[in-house]
Amino acid sequence: MSEKLKVGVLVSGSGTNLQAILDESNDGLPVEVVKVVSSRPDAYGIERARAAGIPVVWLNREAYADPAAADRFIARELVAAGAQYVVMAGYMRKVTPVLLEAFPNRVVNLHPALLPSFKGAHAIQDAFDAGVKVTGVTVHFANEDYDRGPIIAQRPVAVREDDTVSDLAARIHDMEHLLYPEVLGMIAQGRVHVTSEGKVSIDA
Repeated sequence: MSEKLKVGVLVSGSGTNLQAILDESNDGLPVEVVKVVSSRPDAYGIERARAAGIPVVWLNREAYADPAAADRFIARELVAAGAQYVVMAGYMRKVTPVLLEAFPNRVVNLHPALLPSFKGAHAIQDAFDAGVKVTGVTVHFANEDYDRGPIIAQRPVAVREDDTVSDLAARIHDMEHLLYPEVLGMIAQGRVHVTSEGKVSIDA
């Protein structure tokens, strides 16, 4: 059994990816969520953290008036909790160099499209509107270039002829809940490396 990877999870909303990580952790995934940080005081992810007995802190809009100060606070909280990696799970704030430098190549993000296509906050709608036949999910390391960090893993999701945006979003979220824990498991096993060329290499 691999030693458990200690992660801090950043959320902004319902926290379904946080829940997927917690469920898989309870089922043997070698990952321990040591702290949850919410960018909103009313995010349901806070309740999920509390139900699991995980320490949680939250910020509000005023706290983000100075993004670097907000990230300095987050970094202090996560370091104090013993987090080795930062996991962005539906976190709707762009992280600053303050957090990235505190956790170099250790801030992981999830994006509901196959990057580099359909960057930004409306990726599912944008892919649907573009009429693509395949979209998907990307897990990548965050860096200062929004949605352009080194890609760790991707999974395709087909767009069906009779899909609505809601149908497509539901299947993309289902794939997120599978892929994110899988990637964290690979990181916990020490199999994920960022090369000198800025790409990700994964040991077999």
